[in-house]
Amino acid sequence: MLTIGTLALDVPAVMGILNVTPDSFSDGGRFVGRDAAVRQAEAMARDGAAIIDVGGESTRPGADDVSEQQELDRVIPVIEELVAAVDVAVSIDTSKPGVMRAAIAAGAAMINDIRALREEGALQAAVELQRPVCLMHMLGQPRTMQQKPEYTDLVGEVRDFLDERVRVCVEAGLPEHSIIVDPGFGFGKTPRHNVELLSNLRQLQAIGRPILVGLSRKSTLGELTGRDVGERMPASIAAAVIAVIEGATIVRVHDVRETVDALRVAAAVMDRDGER
Repeated sequence: MLTIGTLALDVPAVMGILNVTPDSFSDGGRFVGRDAAVRQAEAMARDGAAIIDVGGESTRPGADDVSEQQELDRVIPVIEELVAAVDVAVSIDTSKPGVMRAAIAAGAAMINDIRALREEGALQAAVELQRPVCLMHMLGQPRTMQQKPEYTDLVGEVRDFLDERVRVCVEAGLPEHSIIVDPGFGFGKTPRHNVELLSNLRQLQAIGRPILVGLSRKSTLGELTGRDVGERMPASIAAAVIAVIEGATIVRVHDVRETVDALRVAAAVMDRDGER
């Protein structure tokens, strides 16, 4: 069984999103200050988050790159305080090996990499650090990923990419039991792609690794509901519940308390169905 810090992933877990960036698509600028970020993390922990994912670089479509030093300045002071302030696992959302090393040294328990350890030096850093890692599928790069993404076999291509990355990482020395996979909703995928991927999520279980899903407040939910980003909580909760029913182990969300409550109801029904 995979553990992240002291967290055993034996039941679906909620990962709270903590963006310490000025330009994230949903909450950019709200938690840039260290005190504001820590208060938000404490609130998410009280609300039931099992993991808090700290990110210092926006990965929204068209986002600008930030330097390693900028990212370090944003995330390391926050992680240091969070580790002392909250009794939940802290994850670092980064693709930079230097940030991975500094974040783990500051107390982070997990690496969440949208580029699946493909940046120069990232795989070597992850192997050295020997911490749980989430590998995500992305078509292209954040700046260009939504410019007419195309697939011949969406689910098959996502599955094969993640399966191959798991193989490469294991061969490099990363323990297989420490790897999580993420199909990358919204990363080089149209709303139609995202719906197809969610409806076929169980096919990714063939990889044999826990699945992380991040659909919270994303543009696909806006397309489906006609709601602006600040009005997408009900759709986000519905997507999280569907993801867990379809096999997700971790859901990455903005609205922790509401998602935790919804998943408790879903778990009760799923447990009841398992008894029949």
